[in-house]
Amino acid sequence: MTTNYIAGAWIDGLGGELISLNPSDIREVVGAYHQAGASDATDAVAAAHAVFASWASSPIQQRFDVLDAAGNEILARVSEIGHLIAREEGKTLPDGIAEAKRTAAIFKFHAGEALRLSGEAVTSTRPGVEVEVRREALGVVALITPWNFPMAIPAWKIAPAIAAGCTIVFKPASYVPACAIELARILERAGLPAGVLNLVVGSGSKIGDVLVSDKRVAGISFTGSVGVGRSLAVGCAARGARVQLEMGGKNPLVILDDADIDRAVQISADGAFFQAGQRCTASSRFIVTRGIHDRFVEALQKRMRQLTVDHALKEGTHIGPVVDGRALRDILGHVDAGRAEGAELVEGGDRLNRETPGHYMAPTLFVGTKPEMGINKEEIFGPVASIQRAEDYEEALAMSNDTQFGLSAGICTTSLKYARDFRRRSETGLVMVNLPTAGLDYHVPFGGRKASNYGPREQGSYAREFFTIVKTAYIDPM
Repeated sequence: MTTNYIAGAWIDGLGGELISLNPSDIREVVGAYHQAGASDATDAVAAAHAVFASWASSPIQQRFDVLDAAGNEILARVSEIGHLIAREEGKTLPDGIAEAKRTAAIFKFHAGEALRLSGEAVTSTRPGVEVEVRREALGVVALITPWNFPMAIPAWKIAPAIAAGCTIVFKPASYVPACAIELARILERAGLPAGVLNLVVGSGSKIGDVLVSDKRVAGISFTGSVGVGRSLAVGCAARGARVQLEMGGKNPLVILDDADIDRAVQISADGAFFQAGQRCTASSRFIVTRGIHDRFVEALQKRMRQLTVDHALKEGTHIGPVVDGRALRDILGHVDAGRAEGAELVEGGDRLNRETPGHYMAPTLFVGTKPEMGINKEEIFGPVASIQRAEDYEEALAMSNDTQFGLSAGICTTSLKYARDFRRRSETGLVMVNLPTAGLDYHVPFGGRKASNYGPREQGSYAREFFTIVKTAYIDPM
């Protein structure tokens, strides 16, 4: 199947064949695709560069119409698109449908943002001089997205770029080409002019090198691993390109003695294990104060045993498979390392067999863990969580912040005092109070601190900080 969309034409790439399999049933081929090579990526940059000037000066009504139309089509097809997400990525059908709805909402929100891209008229310190501050499109932007939200994360990069007047080279994760192709086709049908969006599916090393080195690419927005993100940052800094990085997380959830235990267990299970733990904001560390610790462990184990892991499209499935065999092997490797470190495995830890051959992993829980253990330091990106015992709130807070990452953190408490203090002192970009660490609104900023983030925030009106340049003009009307 033709995979790549360059200068308004669907073409076969030069990078070899790519097979997309259903992780719930690896006998099912979702699609076979032609990957892009380095020369295809160069052609995509050239196409985006060629139309940048005209798109940057396009009427804001045109940008609104394109984004709004894309959102409307997705809303009309949420069941179909949700089904595609579930087949290709492995999240359950209800989660796939929810992602489709969120993708539509993102496009429609940024349709409005295209009309709200305002500036300022400022009084000068010099008599008779006028000052105008306005935002202009950054230029050609490269958008590199992960597989775990194959429509929503591309949307929250693509939509604000279009609204700002940028042109785009879109490089999705190779695990989810069908979702990326469908998104590009939706925008094509919405009336996006040729060359404004260019899709290249293929090797990250080959395509990424082109995007980092090409002087026509004004900025790169990337969501993925810390190692790759830092490499992109170095390459972009060398030539002065703008960079926006959202990387890993090792997100804590603090449960205090005064917490509502039933609600804390629900929040914990949702944040750690749903969507197979494959969310950058997933809870992977539970930090539980001494008075509630044993009751919490027992209640969480009971809840975990009620969760059904099975085919993503099967009714009643709570958790689908992880995305592929390599990811499953990596997760199991972390489980083995946790055992070797002396952590006590009390639930899960195994690969599961189901009616269909897929990459199924049991929700997994470690207790008796220490802050220095690898399972409390390294991002696992699977349905694995560990529990640390804390003496009191202050020790729990210190454990929460004891990480190189700073994406999301949560607390379960009925104390307004501790809730307010945790919001203030948590070293993260996102703080949740009596809510799962995973779960976001699309109209407010998203991003982390420390090794989790570098550059401007994503989502909401804050997205314009990356995709626009501020220009200050001084005018003497004579």
